[in-house]
Amino acid sequence: MPNPYNVDRIREDLFKVLSSNSDFSMDDFNKALPKMPNNPIPKIDLKFENRSTNPNPEYATAGSSAFDLRANVENVVWLSTGDISIIPTGLFFEIPENFEIQIRPRSGLAAKNGVTVLNSPGTIDSDYRGEIKIILINHGRVPFCVKHGDRIAQAVVASVLNKNIVNLSRVEKILDNTERSAGGFGHTGLQ
Repeated sequence: MPNPYNVDRIREDLFKVLSSNSDFSMDDFNKALPKMPNNPIPKIDLKFENRSTNPNPEYATAGSSAFDLRANVENVVWLSTGDISIIPTGLFFEIPENFEIQIRPRSGLAAKNGVTVLNSPGTIDSDYRGEIKIILINHGRVPFCVKHGDRIAQAVVASVLNKNIVNLSRVEKILDNTERSAGGFGHTGLQ
C-alpha cells in the first residue's frame, strides 16, 4: 500500500506544529505518521565526495545522531596550547535545501585533551560546495598532535525548516517589556 503521508504533507504538518495560531500539536503530528515497521519518515539523500584516503563517514551506531569527521593531512599538525588550526577533511557535501550540517566537537577529544571546535557548532549551509574544514583549538595544557585519519569532529545533519516561517522585519524600536528585558549574561545568577 503506498504511503499517502509524503514529504510535502510532513512539511505542512510541521509548519502547523510550529505555528503559534494552530491547535495542531506535536502529538497530533506523531499520531498522523503512518505506523510502519521501519522509518516512517523518508530519509534524505546526503550526497558526498570523499577526496581523502580516509573511510567514508558513517553513523557508528543505530542511536548515533552524528557521524565523525577525520583529518586529511599530509603531515602531522601540532597544536600548542592556545593554537588554532584549520584542518581539512577531504569531504565535500551536497546538502539538500532546508538542511544544514552542524560541526561539533568530539567529547572525548575535549575531555581528554582540551581540544575542541572553535566555532561550535559550525554551520555548513545547503549552498556551500567547498571542502569541509574544521577549526580546532587546543585549550589543553600540553601540545596536541593531529594525524591523518584522526577523528577530529562530528557532524549533525539538521533541518532548517524554521527559516521558511521566519520573516526578518526591521522596526524602529523593539518592545522591551519582558521580565528579562536587557538583562545580559548571568543576570539570573547561579541558582
